[in-house]
Amino acid sequence: MADVTGQQMAKPTEYSAVNLVKDAGVDTERWNRVPDEATIKRTAEAVESRNIRVILVDTAEEGLRAVIDLIPEGAEVMYGSSTTMNEMGFDRALKENRKGWRDYHAVITAENDEKKRHALRRKSVAADYFLSGVQAIAESGEVVGCDKTGSRMGAWPHAAAHLILVSGTNKIVPTVDDALRRCREYCLPLENQRAQHVYGMGSYIGKHVILDKEDADGRVSLVLIRERLGY
Repeated sequence: MADVTGQQMAKPTEYSAVNLVKDAGVDTERWNRVPDEATIKRTAEAVESRNIRVILVDTAEEGLRAVIDLIPEGAEVMYGSSTTMNEMGFDRALKENRKGWRDYHAVITAENDEKKRHALRRKSVAADYFLSGVQAIAESGEVVGCDKTGSRMGAWPHAAAHLILVSGTNKIVPTVDDALRRCREYCLPLENQRAQHVYGMGSYIGKHVILDKEDADGRVSLVLIRERLGY
């Protein structure tokens, strides 16, 4: 299936950008383009200069293999749901769970007591392995995320023992200011459409996180895929 610019994308889901973009009224030409190879490599080097490991791959299938390889057998895993990662099939891999991971999200959803469920969700940001998509990557190397409550972003700065981020190269923009604009002008309208369909209410940006420099060696990995994925 082709996206709005005619490029092939990996296994779009019901709530992929291609199915939301018409009603969201966003500028796909500006905010969903894949840069040239020189820009991709320069950006990857800039991210690595900030002590974030970059695994650069060509396809979503290779990206999925890279993510699975990063997580040891039996590890505690919290998956902060991501359109990018669903498109590459991580939700199915987690359900199959061939490496015997301890799925923190399954523990949360199985808890019927609301107070206990909220407490578990707060603790989940400190999981051994926390997985998340990103909203933008500046060519200067900063990685930017945003969400409504901070249930995903809370893991980024420090809480998670290991943070695995996944992104298509369509998230690359020239500057941090552009990254924040991408959150507001592209990601939010699309997420707002998704939230209307799923929850019957809109969304907003309550938290931004910018990974500028990681102190702990080996803590953060970015799987960067040369495809147009997520939003």
